[in-house]
Amino acid sequence: MIGRIPILDVQPLVDCGRRPARAVTDETFEVSATVFREGHDAVAANVVLRGPDGRTAPWTPMRELAPGTDRFGALVTPDGEGRWTYTVEAWSAPVATWLHHAAVKIPAGVDVDLTFTEGARLLDRAAGRVPKNEGRATVRAAARALRAENLEPEARLAAALTPEVLSLLDHHPLRELVSATRALPLQVERRRALYGSWYELFPRSEGAVLEEGRPPRSGTFRTAAERLPAVAAMGFDVVYLPPVHPIGEAYRKGPDNSLSAGPDDVGSPWAIGSLDGGHDALHPDLGDFADFAHFVATARSLDMEIALDFALQCSPDHPWVKEHPDWFRTRADGSIAHAENPPKKYQDIYPIEFDNSRESCRELVEETVRVLRFWMERGVRVFRVDNPHTKPVAFWEKVIADINKNDPDVIFLAEAFTRPAMMHALARVGFQQSYTYFTWRDSKQELTDYVTELSGPAAAYMRPNFFVNTPDILPASLRHGGRAAFGIRAVLAATLSPTWGVYAGFELCENEPTVPGSEEYLHSEKYELRPRDWAAAEREGRSLAPLLTALNRIRREHPALQQLRDVRFHRTDNEQVLAYSKRSNIPYADSVLMVVNLDPQHTHEATVSLDTEELEGFGLTPAQARGAEPYPVRDELTGETYHWGRDNYVRLEPGRADVPAPAHIFSLRPSPPTGGSPFDERQ
Repeated sequence: MIGRIPILDVQPLVDCGRRPARAVTDETFEVSATVFREGHDAVAANVVLRGPDGRTAPWTPMRELAPGTDRFGALVTPDGEGRWTYTVEAWSAPVATWLHHAAVKIPAGVDVDLTFTEGARLLDRAAGRVPKNEGRATVRAAARALRAENLEPEARLAAALTPEVLSLLDHHPLRELVSATRALPLQVERRRALYGSWYELFPRSEGAVLEEGRPPRSGTFRTAAERLPAVAAMGFDVVYLPPVHPIGEAYRKGPDNSLSAGPDDVGSPWAIGSLDGGHDALHPDLGDFADFAHFVATARSLDMEIALDFALQCSPDHPWVKEHPDWFRTRADGSIAHAENPPKKYQDIYPIEFDNSRESCRELVEETVRVLRFWMERGVRVFRVDNPHTKPVAFWEKVIADINKNDPDVIFLAEAFTRPAMMHALARVGFQQSYTYFTWRDSKQELTDYVTELSGPAAAYMRPNFFVNTPDILPASLRHGGRAAFGIRAVLAATLSPTWGVYAGFELCENEPTVPGSEEYLHSEKYELRPRDWAAAEREGRSLAPLLTALNRIRREHPALQQLRDVRFHRTDNEQVLAYSKRSNIPYADSVLMVVNLDPQHTHEATVSLDTEELEGFGLTPAQARGAEPYPVRDELTGETYHWGRDNYVRLEPGRADVPAPAHIFSLRPSPPTGGSPFDERQ
């Protein structure tokens, strides 16, 4: 229903307000709406935030975003977790209407006395809204000045409308015909839902021993824990583990996904379940629950948390297959259907069937929640959900709601490389993070369009996690671009998205496919043990660990890189050079400029033309923001300082040994204020 003052198209709005918009603590985002009224009188609007405890925050004035558009907006920042609401209020603004009329009539000598009388009456009324201790007497004095007939008209108007008076009227407006939207839901979650650096590793490979003529020996949680200090030293916040459960024997896959496995082949961790148990059991080669607890505790001592893969599927040997045959699809020949992604076949995996009966679906919800809580009790608060798009959206909405009702800190990442509609639906119903198409976005236009899409209205519910590679995805850029390509993709992922991740081996530039053109890794770690000599790579200078460390340090020091919604692309005259900036005003004004050579094979030069006015108040003086004066920028990757203006020359070489990537990451603030950023804590 439209109120007396229409308020239309409120944003953010998720599913017409049936589901909450999403933010994290201290995340700034814009609330906007179209506000107008009949005739020519002025209107105004504000946003009201209400916290989980019902407390109403001071309302935030909205401003017309572009003259004549009737589109108003305001930046708001919720400061705590929980279920909030936001409301847009609009009203007729009689003082603003009078100011417009007075500015026209008084200089023209039209209805001067009447205009002053009407203005004085309005200010008398407005004074009643100003608290006594905040300037009520000042507004009343302004009303008297309007009535001072001994002064010239221009002097009467100027005396009444000083900057102090206008500020008071702005903060305590006279409102008529107030209209309001209904309270719209806003779910505010912990910062890890938006910001973090992920590192994926297979525990069985860390500490594994491969000796010719002897059976391979798996790594364990204890040996994998020995790798964690090095991961933490690179600045990663989240250690992501593939499934750690028993692996089935039936139809076990051999190396490189071959159909026949030898007696010593370890199989895929995603083929979950054997005589040793199912989703609530550990693979015996990895150790017992005391060893898992040691791994979790070691990560916590290093300020990291564990993300565990949750794959709702089974091997033919899983206990569920015998106990709950109605949870699976039976084919015409009586056999249970295995997973397929034609032409790929996964005979070692049985997917779950949700359409057999209402009772089996209810049981699946209960069992899924039970399994998740089992691991939550053992220190896991982040789950990377495998292939959620192959299960009903309503199922996930129920499961995540059940978990987050009492444990709102638990985060779910949707591993859904599928059609956009499904990816967006999963985010709307509760997934706090989503994998994205970043892996396949390489060109300047592709990256600009895609990040603009993700940071726009979709940011109200969908948070991207930019993984540069996964055990399943060796993208073309890494297959063909060499070491520089790894550096480029790391810089892009770490600075375009507040959450990014790498799969172990990325820092060693592993890029050999099974066959030319394939995205599958040769000797894929999904099917065999793959121990790596990390120490040798460091000694020989082959590791990209210094770059990853620098990127994560820069991200911690700059709140601008911990935001999603405020990214701006700048013009360059070379299609191989991408320039963009991010900024934040919480907890302090911070702005970072990135310039990246997208070509890993060749040096490129370009002129970068910055929209510097966007950076005023974020480290630049007004003159610098207009381009009238140069300003210093510090490259956080190299420590070099340059002086930039509106148009700037860059030359980026992919082959320089002293530069970890053909890119600049410029800060307008060379270091955070004393005490560092309050966002440094890994939460």
